[in-house]
Amino acid sequence: MSEEKVALVTGVGPGTGAAVARRFAAGGYRVAALARSSERLEALAAEVPAIHPCPCDVADEAALAQTCASVRATLGAPSVVVHNAVGGGWGSYLEIDPALLEQNFQVNVMAMLHLARLTTPAMIEAGSGAFLATGNTAAYRGKGFFAGFAPTKAAQRILLESIARDAGPKGVHAAYVAIDAVIDLEWTRKRFAGKPDEFFCQPDDIAEEVWRLAHQPRSAWTFDSVIRPFGETW
Repeated sequence: MSEEKVALVTGVGPGTGAAVARRFAAGGYRVAALARSSERLEALAAEVPAIHPCPCDVADEAALAQTCASVRATLGAPSVVVHNAVGGGWGSYLEIDPALLEQNFQVNVMAMLHLARLTTPAMIEAGSGAFLATGNTAAYRGKGFFAGFAPTKAAQRILLESIARDAGPKGVHAAYVAIDAVIDLEWTRKRFAGKPDEFFCQPDDIAEEVWRLAHQPRSAWTFDSVIRPFGETW
């Protein structure tokens, strides 16, 4: 087994997840990339050899545990974990299917809890590591049409704060990256057709912030990082 640093990233889709995986691979990490789509992961791994495809539904606790065990056995214990997988959806509290809220809670909150329990003990033993999650400003405010989504992001952030307060003094940096923006993806370009380039937040720029947080000096750790394009109203 190589002595190279290992990062584990969930939700490795075509946007932020892939950008984060590429950034850590470029920084010398071997990256365990988790997503439900094996085809997408295989394509990314063919492009970047340091990225290792790990097909997994993070909402499946047993599958997540098995995947993390496989990563430890083949790559080593991750020193950086980025929970980027997300469950979303729109609608008011009267419109949503309650099952949507429950499913989003499994992906956004419970999967992060299980992931932290599976990965941070090795970081604590080593005396260092980073456990990060990406989110958005739904974690701070419940807009009317985010009723099936915002409660889970708020819970995710508060859970991560609890992790930070407990694991931080043991050497593990936990941090939350809230993206107050429309991320530049093929489907968002179609949905927001006509918007200028500066309206969108670039996945590579998000990945750079995740990288920065994972490597902050201990004397100046950030917990809440809120990023947005310069023209975003807030």
